[in-house]
Amino acid sequence: MTAASLFDLSGRIALVTGASRGLGRSIALGLAEAGADLVVAGRDAAALADTVSAIEAMERRARPLSLDLRDVAAFDAAVADISATFGPLDILVNNAGMESVRASTEVTPDLWDAIVDTNLKGAFFLSQAVARSMLPRGAGAIVNLCSLTSFVGIPTAVPYGASKTGLLGVTRALSAEWAGQGVRVNAIAPGYFRTAMTEAFYQDDTWETAMRAKIPMGRFGTLDEVRGAVIFLVSDASAYITGQCLGIDGGFLASV
Repeated sequence: MTAASLFDLSGRIALVTGASRGLGRSIALGLAEAGADLVVAGRDAAALADTVSAIEAMERRARPLSLDLRDVAAFDAAVADISATFGPLDILVNNAGMESVRASTEVTPDLWDAIVDTNLKGAFFLSQAVARSMLPRGAGAIVNLCSLTSFVGIPTAVPYGASKTGLLGVTRALSAEWAGQGVRVNAIAPGYFRTAMTEAFYQDDTWETAMRAKIPMGRFGTLDEVRGAVIFLVSDASAYITGQCLGIDGGFLASV
């Protein structure tokens, strides 16, 4: 195979959650640029329609999917409908996430459940639903969106950190279980990217200055700097890679 063909996703169908904005939208557009057809999931119908239009402008197929990651009972039917009407999924990117900056003494059980159910429980059970289609075919690639909080403690982010640390464990366990059946499971751990979910941090000038000083590259990431890693991890270029988590953080974890 040529180097270019290793990264070619033509003919593959991908599901990206949280694809209406931020990192998820950027990832979905990147996969489309690499040749994949997309199912883009989220809860904001208007924003999803915009993502679909951008993908179709690349002459790739795209369809929106209204999906609440806390409603795990709906996953099997959603995946079955995608397979029947759009084609069986080859790629799943578990990007959708929830965060609420809160002092640990102010975290409520309802907030804990909302964050962990979305980020961890939802990602696992959606992977399960998609794998039921991938495993019989002996092929598939799943990428989970972990976080710096999968590796280090971040104040005011305890439920989020717990969910993302758990997701790293899920990534490793599923990769070990499914590798022999042709399904690879990897993860990325984005550093600090300015998105709607992280905007609360950036409202604090002191935090922003201090955090930038901790990043060896001296800057925060841009949305386009995540898509290449995801394309790599779902393509044939990483055919012998599973169970890994790639940090995309400007050197932050390497310097801690």
